[in-house]
Amino acid sequence: MKTKSVIVLPYDRKWKDAFIKIKEELDQKIGNDIISIEHVGSTSVEGLAAKPIIDIDIVIEISIFDQIKTKLESIGYKHEGDLGISGREAFKYENKEHLMRHHLYVCDKENEELYKHIVFRNWLKENPDDRDMYSKVKLEMATKYPTDIDAYIDGKSPCIRNIYKRCGLIT
Repeated sequence: MKTKSVIVLPYDRKWKDAFIKIKEELDQKIGNDIISIEHVGSTSVEGLAAKPIIDIDIVIEISIFDQIKTKLESIGYKHEGDLGISGREAFKYENKEHLMRHHLYVCDKENEELYKHIVFRNWLKENPDDRDMYSKVKLEMATKYPTDIDAYIDGKSPCIRNIYKRCGLIT
């Protein structure tokens, strides 16, 4: 489901707790079969403004994807496919009102998008000037384009590219 309105909020410490709650539920069902459950995206960076949606990458050996898919389906997640990003499988859910809204992906440990998520997250955690600049741009774009997610994304892209250059993701 495509975002209809763009809401970006100042960092909220509750996001970390919300991730932990989701992670604990996932761990109970799949914890023994995976490499890790990563909190990625803007809600994972203390001090960074974000849309209040937790982004989660479950990292696996791709050979066990079908097993993980079956286990996720048993707890209410439905596979949506790779949504155009090879090696990263998206899942949606219903009836999880006890959890904060989240995006769930299962990624092969060698996936390029996973690598970008981790490097970008860690860079922003370690570089408060870039974090604050990105936060400001996100808030500005959300104010400028409150009903146009594509324009919001396009508006913050130059900032992301600049940070990608500094952290070595692009040249």
